Amino acid sequence: DGKWLISESLLPVGKPGGHGAIWKLACDRGVFEWLYRHGRKGATVRQVSNVVAATDLTLMALAGIGLRHNKKLGFASCERRPGATEGVNVLIEKQNLDGLWEYGITCIEYTEFEKYGISEPTATNGSLQASYPANTNILYVDLQAAQEVGSRKNASCLPGIVLNLKKAVSYVDHLGFECSAAGGRLECTMQNIADNFMNTYSYRCSKGIESELDTFIVYNERKKVTSSAKRKLKSEDRSLHQTPEGSLLDIMRNAHDLLSSCSIEVPEVKDNNEYLHSGLPFIIFLHPALGPFWDIVKQKFIGGSISKGSELQIEVAEFLWQDVELDGSLIILADNIMGSTKRNTDGEQVLHYGARYGRCKLQNVKIVNEGISWDSPSNVYWQHHVERSESLKIILHGNAEFEAKDVVLKGNHMFEVPDGHRMCIIQDEAGFYC
Repeated sequence: DGKWLISESLLPVGKPGGHGAIWKLACDRGVFEWLYRHGRKGATVRQVSNVVAATDLTLMALAGIGLRHNKKLGFASCERRPGATEGVNVLIEKQNLDGLWEYGITCIEYTEFEKYGISEPTATNGSLQASYPANTNILYVDLQAAQEVGSRKNASCLPGIVLNLKKAVSYVDHLGFECSAAGGRLECTMQNIADNFMNTYSYRCSKGIESELDTFIVYNERKKVTSSAKRKLKSEDRSLHQTPEGSLLDIMRNAHDLLSSCSIEVPEVKDNNEYLHSGLPFIIFLHPALGPFWDIVKQKFIGGSISKGSELQIEVAEFLWQDVELDGSLIILADNIMGSTKRNTDGEQVLHYGARYGRCKLQNVKIVNEGISWDSPSNVYWQHHVERSESLKIILHGNAEFEAKDVVLKGNHMFEVPDGHRMCIIQDEAGFYC
């Protein structure tokens, strides 16, 4: 009805205006100059709510292609979930007023397939490249190119401006009451900075133009690219979509795929509906420093099994699992996961990779304990707040090392290794000793 929301007299509400303001803000706050001083040429951008974005090769492949081929912007994409509230990545072809043809990969943030009678085809024959691949808000950006756009003194410094009419607008009325009404707000989107990086040709191009463009796209399985935890699960919900519980299941699916490829027997993770009002099949958290590439992680896990209802948490980078059978809870924690920290001349703590870090080696070990109390009402699995009846916990201080070979570890145990020491667990007729 044309009414403007105001925060005070004659001052219209200007926020939130969308994450497209990130480029202008980076210019205004000196972020680009700070990155240049640290020798950076490009950056990856991801949303904090997406908990699987760094799985396996996704971010590394995105940044690697962007840097090696001097691209200005790249998208990490996957198959789109039909009906999902997410944008799509597209290849644009348009003819400008000068009669020249422009091409580029960009994003359509708010899709209206149903309104325009467009069907939503999905990937077939095992292909990752669906007709309308999902926009996941995972970007590679060339810093100099982004700074050039963000420093402009016109509307292009706030890319992708649209009038968003899909969400109700909250405001405080003249009596001080909180209200909500149908309305619209101008919103800019960070990924549409791609619209400034179109390639121009004097002729209309045929298929295969994508490899020549300043923008690009990479594909991977959806569970390795995007799983957002955006809303709290409610008791009446019939879906785990975009909840922390649903994202945790995707993390477990990735853990299953990774460890299964290492000849380790791991329970299968079924459909989300199976776990809507029940516990998980297992809990496995592996520190990214074990890889992060799965090909590297596979060198550290060889054979064995993980029983249903077990828990595995590994917070150490130098690790070997060989023919280990886990039935219960195993937790390995290290003070120095990737290296030790020292203060530099400015007093900042700087991590020295590979220096004085903890190590753990398990070979032909059987671990049996009561593990997690799955019936406990206080368990919050996605926060990893769980009650345990028993567990095997290994704590490594400094550059401590722990080794166990040809042993059976039953019941509740905690092995804490001091800095500079190595602990070896050896089996004998009476049990085991250090």
